[in-house]
Amino acid sequence: MDLIPFNLPYIPTGTHEAMMTSLSSGKLSGDGPETAAASSLLSKLFSDSPVLLTPSCTHALELAIRLIGVGPGDEVIVPSYTFTSTANAVVLAGAAPVFVDIEPETLNIDVDEIRTAITSNTKAVFCINYAGVSPQLAEIRALCEDYGLVLLEDNAHGLGAKSHGQPLGTFAALATQSFHETKNIQCGEGGCLVVNDLKYWEMAEVWREKGTNRSQFFRGQVAKYTWVSEGSSLLLADPLAALLKIQLQNFDLIQKLRKNVWQRYDTELSDHAASIGATQMNIPSQCDQPFHMYYLMMKSLESRTNFISHLKEMGVNATFHYQPLHSSEAGHKYGRSQGDLPNTQRAADCLVRLPLWAGMSELQVDRVIDAVRGFSY
Repeated sequence: MDLIPFNLPYIPTGTHEAMMTSLSSGKLSGDGPETAAASSLLSKLFSDSPVLLTPSCTHALELAIRLIGVGPGDEVIVPSYTFTSTANAVVLAGAAPVFVDIEPETLNIDVDEIRTAITSNTKAVFCINYAGVSPQLAEIRALCEDYGLVLLEDNAHGLGAKSHGQPLGTFAALATQSFHETKNIQCGEGGCLVVNDLKYWEMAEVWREKGTNRSQFFRGQVAKYTWVSEGSSLLLADPLAALLKIQLQNFDLIQKLRKNVWQRYDTELSDHAASIGATQMNIPSQCDQPFHMYYLMMKSLESRTNFISHLKEMGVNATFHYQPLHSSEAGHKYGRSQGDLPNTQRAADCLVRLPLWAGMSELQVDRVIDAVRGFSY
């Protein structure tokens, strides 16, 4: 029996031709015509906020932290239930991540936990739109405004999602996006910075271009370009932007294919999930989700371990997700936590993600559903 993988990259029609066109163009480095085309398509998904493509979402996170001036002695509040890149961006700037707990319903950062973690050293708050479902972003934004904090949005999971009709990735001053091969829209590795507060735009270009005003030079705004600030090399190679462009041109199709799988899981696993004490994903009514993942919350670590083993025996590769950052070796070394964070620990112990990608066949979805239904205590 063939193993159903957790994820497979989706290759739309026209991908190979687009890649060959880019490779034959003579422009392989960043900020070429494919970058311009992909950036234009992306901007439309963020209510026309400008974007800068980066080699990864990790790079975009690091850029965002630098742009808002985070440095030694500062603190940035982050959920403990997130990928290491979010906290690493803070640590690399010389600041300390302050880990807070998540809401049990959506697994997103809890606004009340943010409030209790604020100190005189707090500079910013990082919100993660877990599974493409937003936290209470309007409330968190208001809280940040009250305390003079910068809100940052890690939207790695949430391209195309909305909260109260507003696109995720547009609530904060700066937002980041991932195009890793596990994301809905992908180019192998890649990311972008969404600049919603335009006061950061000029310095973002400078940082991304090795600390130079090269972008202004190519627009004819300066006679020559030179080193004007600290920075790094954060451009996405143009052939990868070509791959990204084709993905974005097929955005609606990709979302439809993923939605079909997600809805089958949610409908056809409902009764059995309840019978084994598992809970399904909770999508608040104000959220339009992007069908990035489908997970079940098992009732214990033991049941989760047994469940994943059972699925593997049935030829289905399911997986857990993040391990808590606050209790990790690096978490103890570089940051601090606000309380015990029980919801974070429960998610780390009990969550199981089922295979979900654009292009899954009906037979593959049937096999996953049958395998889940075959699990019992």
